[in-house]
Amino acid sequence: MNPEELLEIAERIVGWGRDGEQVEAVVGHSQETEVRVYEGEIESLSVAESQGVGVRVIADGRQGFAHAGTLDTDVLEETLAEARDNAVFGSPDEFFGLAEPDGVAPPELDLYHEALLEVSTEAKIDMALELERAVQAGDPRIVGVESADYGDVVSADAIATTTGIRSSGQDTSCYLTAYSLASENDETQTGFGFSVGREPGTLDVAEAAADAVERATRMLGATQPPTERVTVVLDPFVSAQFLGIIGGTLSGEAVLKGRSLFADRLGDQVAAASVTLVDDPTNPEAFTASDADGEGLATRRNQLIGGGQLERFLHNSYTGRRSGSASTGSAVRGYASTPGVGCQALSLVPGD
Repeated sequence: MNPEELLEIAERIVGWGRDGEQVEAVVGHSQETEVRVYEGEIESLSVAESQGVGVRVIADGRQGFAHAGTLDTDVLEETLAEARDNAVFGSPDEFFGLAEPDGVAPPELDLYHEALLEVSTEAKIDMALELERAVQAGDPRIVGVESADYGDVVSADAIATTTGIRSSGQDTSCYLTAYSLASENDETQTGFGFSVGREPGTLDVAEAAADAVERATRMLGATQPPTERVTVVLDPFVSAQFLGIIGGTLSGEAVLKGRSLFADRLGDQVAAASVTLVDDPTNPEAFTASDADGEGLATRRNQLIGGGQLERFLHNSYTGRRSGSASTGSAVRGYASTPGVGCQALSLVPGD
């Protein structure tokens, strides 16, 4: 289904709303392909399609939510009725409320590449097999490839609310991954490599294979260094793990739940002056780029730490309201859940 069809469904549900209640409908549809090969043969192959709807109702300061994995008209009506019933039994919260248009224009991003739809399943299998062969041939110390995978997703979604939100879009994504085994002198190490893109033509088999080989072989013969104070240079993937941990503490949700070490630190120097951390889903080069967040608001570039100083937390409409702030366009969710808060494309700005 295309975004326009999904938006029509969302608007239909919202149109069933009653006086005195806010209604939000999120509709999604996706098709996924996953291929795994092992020793030159297909180990698994799946092509799956899914669709569903999530409905949120807020009335008298109470919130109810329900979702379903089908878009049949009778189920849509039942899902709205269930969300309405759940609101009756929900705990009251003066900060409950749907997002409202804030005047921020969505970025123009090229996230949907129709070329992906034109690639046959056989061609996708061949890419996984090619990746496995490339890893095996990459170094004589490679003794096996645990797995070589190809996967892709074509997704579309839409959201409509009684507060005036209307948003829809679609995107494509695909990836290659390989896990390798290297052995030398009775020692075995593992490594991985990957490549991501919007369509198979942008995937780099050679790069994914080279990374899988290099990450396995470079650990052969590694020893523990003596204890001393030295400069540490982190692998990009190790750095990404650290950033992920830090990013999880920079949300208004984490602050409100007492799970952030940065609570009450706004304006403080929390890092070296060379550190600038941004969450920018408007960046077209980000694999997780998006033009709208989980509440239908336009995404935007949020600088969380600038020159080492903590400048802001990420918010959805609820955490922004509770914190006396506003949404930063950082709501994250699928149709089967209510909005949370999270980083969408976190990165460390290069220093001098």
